[in-house]
Amino acid sequence: ALSLAIEFDCYLIDEVIMVGDQRFHAKCAEELFEKRASRAMIIASHDMTAIRSYCSKAVVLEAGKITPFADVEEAVEIYNAL
Repeated sequence: ALSLAIEFDCYLIDEVIMVGDQRFHAKCAEELFEKRASRAMIIASHDMTAIRSYCSKAVVLEAGKITPFADVEEAVEIYNAL
């Protein structure tokens, strides 16, 4: 909640959208992905639906190694194969 009280150029989101009830999810979606759509966001998540919905690029972290992907769907396929 505090991070939404201050306007940042970049937000680091770590599974925060996965907690709470449906009302909380809707509020998070509005505050982060609608009102702050022009901001940069780094989202760390195991929820591939959220990654597909909100991300335009992705990285997969495996055994300490980061592999970047311009195609989110490719990253999701690689992640799901792990």
